[in-house]
Amino acid sequence: MTGILAAAALSLVVSLLAMPMVIRILFRFKFGQEIRDDGPEGHKTKQGTPTMGGIIIIIGAVIGYFGSHLILMTRPTASGLLVMFLFVGLGAVGFLDDFIKIYKRRSLGLRSSAKMLGQIVVGVAFAVGVTQFPNGYQYTPAAPQLSFLRDFGPPLLLAVFVIWALLLIVGFSNAVNLTDGLDGLATGATILSLVAYVIIGNWQLRQSCATALTPSCYPVRDPLDLAVVAAACLGGCIGFLWYNAPPAKIFMGDTGSLALGGLLVGLAITTRTQLLLLIIGGLFVIITASVMMQVSFFRLTGKRILRMAPLQHHFELKGWDETTIVIRFWIIQGLLVGIGIGLFYLEWMPS
Repeated sequence: MTGILAAAALSLVVSLLAMPMVIRILFRFKFGQEIRDDGPEGHKTKQGTPTMGGIIIIIGAVIGYFGSHLILMTRPTASGLLVMFLFVGLGAVGFLDDFIKIYKRRSLGLRSSAKMLGQIVVGVAFAVGVTQFPNGYQYTPAAPQLSFLRDFGPPLLLAVFVIWALLLIVGFSNAVNLTDGLDGLATGATILSLVAYVIIGNWQLRQSCATALTPSCYPVRDPLDLAVVAAACLGGCIGFLWYNAPPAKIFMGDTGSLALGGLLVGLAITTRTQLLLLIIGGLFVIITASVMMQVSFFRLTGKRILRMAPLQHHFELKGWDETTIVIRFWIIQGLLVGIGIGLFYLEWMPS
């Protein structure tokens, strides 16, 4: 528990203290957000707001994670390092995308093929890595299986598991990116999901098969360190939200959204809760589904279901205030996270 608190505190302090300096630097070099011409009219005022703030979430989380291990004189685990690799790696892809947008003064950065290639390279390295590095109990960071509240079904071929992991990684990193359309929306939703993974990691530690081999124990390799990873990123997100809350002084950009989406998938795979992420990250799923339905319905009929996709912009065009949308969507995400944690706990009880 000390490591969890230390990681969160360090990351929070770094994020809070570094953000004003970063905002000034980005303003000085005119590293501002380019707004889509077809976006809601109210977003025109956000033109030029500093972006790439996600880099401070990443730096804060890295300092929080490794700093907590340094304070407690413990070694980082294979599971923790692999999730941090996925987090930082996708953040680097997002950083390139943001930098190109700013440098060329346009709302589109990397070509979709280049962006996808970067996600695939990082994702494959992570997916293969989590099936390696067994500990003394022969537990690897993840098993090549599907999981909901724990692993189920027969083992998958490594190639099939890698493809499945890639679908989750690319899907969720882009889902957080789609959600990051209103001030504070994606950050607040991610914070709620990370709280769930701090709880799950801590619970799995207390019910670990390494401690007591019971029918309901969890064969998770490094549950405590995964909770430390979640806490480190949680602290960074809270510090960032202080400046990203409406009206935002800085945006996370693809640097933050791709990194945070990958982080959630990394935690889901290593805690053996892959499909549970669809509930814990339910707001991201709903918003992504709104885009898919809008595009599909338009191609079939030439008409739109929503006034604009993603879903949050539909409500903007209906006249909802931005802050109202953000808070109500946070409430929805909070309810979904509560359902996810409840399912996780109830599954363990009957045993």
